[in-house]
Amino acid sequence: MLARNAESLYWIGRYVERADDTARILNVSVHQLLEDATVDPDHASRQLLAVLGIPPGGTGDDQLDLWKLTELVAYSKENASSIVGSINSARENTRGAREVVSTELWECLNATWNAVPDRQRYARRAGPHAFLSFVEERAAMFAGLADSTMSRDDGWLFMVLGRSVERADMVIRLLLSRVQDRASSPGWMTVLRSAGAQDTYLRTYRGALDAGRVVQFMLRDTLFPRSVFHALRQAEDCLNQLDPALNSRGNEKAEALRLLGRARSELEFLRPSDLLEDLPHRLGELQQSISEIGEAVSVQYFNTSPWVAWRGAEVSM
Repeated sequence: MLARNAESLYWIGRYVERADDTARILNVSVHQLLEDATVDPDHASRQLLAVLGIPPGGTGDDQLDLWKLTELVAYSKENASSIVGSINSARENTRGAREVVSTELWECLNATWNAVPDRQRYARRAGPHAFLSFVEERAAMFAGLADSTMSRDDGWLFMVLGRSVERADMVIRLLLSRVQDRASSPGWMTVLRSAGAQDTYLRTYRGALDAGRVVQFMLRDTLFPRSVFHALRQAEDCLNQLDPALNSRGNEKAEALRLLGRARSELEFLRPSDLLEDLPHRLGELQQSISEIGEAVSVQYFNTSPWVAWRGAEVSM
């Protein structure tokens, strides 16, 4: 597969996942701000922006509220990490890789992008919930179409790899936003709702809610597809299939696979009792590892050699 197509598919997976996760997180935050009068809108908005890595804009003295938060996180075209920015980036990458993307996937992203202006106008009048739910539904449709229309070849592997790396990063950002909360804080339920994990968690732990179990579930659960461990293991499987020659007797690993294996094994073999010890530092290191994994994937698969100007080989006439 051409490197440019592989890179496009990888980033399509990342951008669609980013739009989906951002919509989920913002939707829960919007409901919290609307339903709980004790929550400070400015503090909650800045906390969410810090989680998502989005600058607040303006001066530091500007007060943020629900509507300003939604403009920054959902609608801003200038911000590449916003929901609209992510959808646009996914669409442009799909446009550039039409020969390796199914028609159904292209039509899904193109129709989503074309529907965004009308959805935005309605959301500015009636509230952001409908727009955010629309994004979640379209991301789910995209995932279903990819699952049913793409061959399980290198293109599929690069797309799933991008989705898995982005998902792990977003879940860690979500947990980092709550590390200072009390063990019994309702903020941990917000984490579960933002990740679409509330029902599965409650069935798994029979309704018992505390920080240790939430962190355990979101970081290490082997069956829930949005846990960090599950995402890392899926990304590791993709890399193993993309370059099976590396699984030789010498057990040599490329840098991306080595970093993934180390991050996954550290989670897998960590004692549950040690999970909450120095949690902010542990999550920060894991987030840094995922950033390094993304860079290593880019270097290994997408970076091309610089153009070489040959000298001394001129054609004699």
